[in-house]
Amino acid sequence: MQQNKMTWGEALEVYSRPKVLAMFFLGISAGLPLLLVFSTLTAWLRDYGVSRTTIGFAAWIGITFSIKFVWAPVIDSLRIPFVTNLMGKRRSWMLVSQIGIAAGLFAMSRINPQLALPAIFGFGVLVAFCSASQDVVIDAFRIEAMEKQYQGAMAAMYVFGYRVALLIAGAGALFIAEYANWSIAYMSMAALMLVGIVTTLLVSEPDHQKARAQGEEFQHEWVDRVLGSGKHSRISEWFVRSVACPFIDFFERNGRFAIVLLLFIGIYRVSDIAMGVMANPFYLDLGFSKNDIAQIGKLFGFVCTMIGAFLGGAMVVRYGILRPLILGAVMVAATNLLFAHLATLGADKTWLAIAISADNISAGISNSVFIAFLSSLVNQSYTATQYALFSSLMTLPGKFISGFSGIVVDAEGYYSFFILVAILGIPAVLLSIYIWYRYKDEEAANAAEKRETLQS
Repeated sequence: MQQNKMTWGEALEVYSRPKVLAMFFLGISAGLPLLLVFSTLTAWLRDYGVSRTTIGFAAWIGITFSIKFVWAPVIDSLRIPFVTNLMGKRRSWMLVSQIGIAAGLFAMSRINPQLALPAIFGFGVLVAFCSASQDVVIDAFRIEAMEKQYQGAMAAMYVFGYRVALLIAGAGALFIAEYANWSIAYMSMAALMLVGIVTTLLVSEPDHQKARAQGEEFQHEWVDRVLGSGKHSRISEWFVRSVACPFIDFFERNGRFAIVLLLFIGIYRVSDIAMGVMANPFYLDLGFSKNDIAQIGKLFGFVCTMIGAFLGGAMVVRYGILRPLILGAVMVAATNLLFAHLATLGADKTWLAIAISADNISAGISNSVFIAFLSSLVNQSYTATQYALFSSLMTLPGKFISGFSGIVVDAEGYYSFFILVAILGIPAVLLSIYIWYRYKDEEAANAAEKRETLQS
């Protein structure tokens, strides 16, 4: 059957649409705080002489991102007095979250970690909480702002902005700290949150009711099953509809295998996250300058990550999700062995570039494939809450384990630490293979159906 094909010009025109362009700036707003309470913060603390053990425990600030599913239903349904009436449900939560991030970063910039370390951690938690809340509401905004056929473009622009923000918060903050100081670096990052604030003020509120329409029948059924027929209190009905139904739906669709899926989501990135908290202290302790870290670890690493992400996306198109999922798990675990070797060499810039390129390419591949996998598990009637659950769970175990990384390094050294982190990646490899074995026939059938559709 002959079909009218969209030209490349028509396809690329979608990126000029205002709401698609807005996702680039919202991506910057979402990505900026992450490193400022994670790896950039560890570099700041180490530069001020804070012990590696304390730096390791600082990684627990990031657990806030891993439990955002707990308050995601509240963000999805609670109105903020005055602000929601003025701006709408999504934009009001975005604005409040962004102001909270900027205020927290500014407060951190005014504190000396040597004199008030608990205050640094306290404001770090505030920044992480507001940032995690912003992640939840931006995901909901992206889904509701435009029709389904534009979601790929929306996601692409968001990821691009997010990666640019990671570069700014990583290499940019290190450069500012090198030539000025850490206070100015964090003050500059707080000012950059104006990018998100201005974007939130300019975009229009989406029609979020459409995203919920498909789940109404399912929710009515479970309200009656859980609470019985008749009148119910508003709180109990809200809890069943907004909190229980997204999780009930996931377990109803997947049965007992849902436990395996949640376990897999939790351990897939353990090796990557556990290694990340010690990366900057490792570079500094080996004798690399902050300029070396910024140029090789951040700028060069950024390019390698984007190369890996594009490779991962191409692999999903070519081979489906499951086999690249295994490859990503193997690569993320194996690249830790390169850092173990670097630990025996000292400040060797060539080997640093080799380790950084391998690590970031593997991270780019694994992350893009894993996001595709998580997206395939979501019921679009509950996209915001279910994706908040998955994205929280995929970092929680790694964040918890990474809190002990400083203890391991102080006790055993960097070489043993990276060997141990590589071993931590083995369960993810094994579960990837199991999931591939379980779903390979279904994926092959779907691929065959897709080819037949394209040929017809």
